[in-house]
Amino acid sequence: MTNSFASTGLVLGALLSGPFGGATAALLFPRAGVDGVVTLRLTIAALVLLAGCRPRVRGYRRADWLLIGAFGAALAGMNTLAYHAIAQIPLGPVVMLEVLGPLVLSVVTGRRAASWLWAGLAAAGVALLSSAGFDRLTPAGIGFAAAAGAVWAGYIMASARAGQRFPRADGLALAMTAAAVITLPFGAATAGTTLVNPSVLAMGAAVALLSSALPYTLELLALRRMPTTTFAVLMSLGPAVAAIAGYVVLRQQLTPVEGLAIALVVAANVGAVRTRSVPGQRAPVPGQEMSPVNGEKSSHRY
Repeated sequence: MTNSFASTGLVLGALLSGPFGGATAALLFPRAGVDGVVTLRLTIAALVLLAGCRPRVRGYRRADWLLIGAFGAALAGMNTLAYHAIAQIPLGPVVMLEVLGPLVLSVVTGRRAASWLWAGLAAAGVALLSSAGFDRLTPAGIGFAAAAGAVWAGYIMASARAGQRFPRADGLALAMTAAAVITLPFGAATAGTTLVNPSVLAMGAAVALLSSALPYTLELLALRRMPTTTFAVLMSLGPAVAAIAGYVVLRQQLTPVEGLAIALVVAANVGAVRTRSVPGQRAPVPGQEMSPVNGEKSSHRY
């Protein structure tokens, strides 16, 4: 029982860390711009991963490096789109719309009739959110969040292949480095010398810690102790936790309709996990990146 509580605590810590990292990033947007914050987050996260993993860079084929390039491009696109969405609409709806990408991927690849029930439930949540109007949810913000979800689905497929070809978390470390290189010109053009301002660097480090290093470590520890399905059900609470983070850090209050829409999408994610899960399945080898809606590990996008 103690081990179960400890494992749950680790997952909840990871679950809280990511959205609060995104909320912290939003506080930095006025100083460094969205692209500047993305560059800071990915660069610092890449440095931490390179130092911790020390990935091997020799002996790989051209196809392996092309995969790393695609993986890095997905990371860069996913984070950039998500942060542009966070800059325009509340954090809770951003994460709700973003998880639709992996949810659709889960339904399409699940090949079970029940999967379409969860897709319909998620669609109801989106329709409910749309019915609330665009007073606070701008079309551009919704578009950025939905696009981030689509790129996230591509990221899942690239990360699964990288987990098979690269040992430990080497694939993630190399892809994060590629993502940092891709975003650096845009961040430098937006923020310029602000990127090396000590206070901006400190906040950027906090974003990287909360959004990448801390949740990644907590998830690895949790995945060694609990069944994959339990882990995935807890991670499906992401949109609700993001709404809480948006309220606590950014004072973003949700309307009852928005709250109900998020609840429907959370329920759809939990249902998709339960439909796809295998009873008693244990967590996969730590270091392989996977989708929360498939009962698998996620990388943090917020």
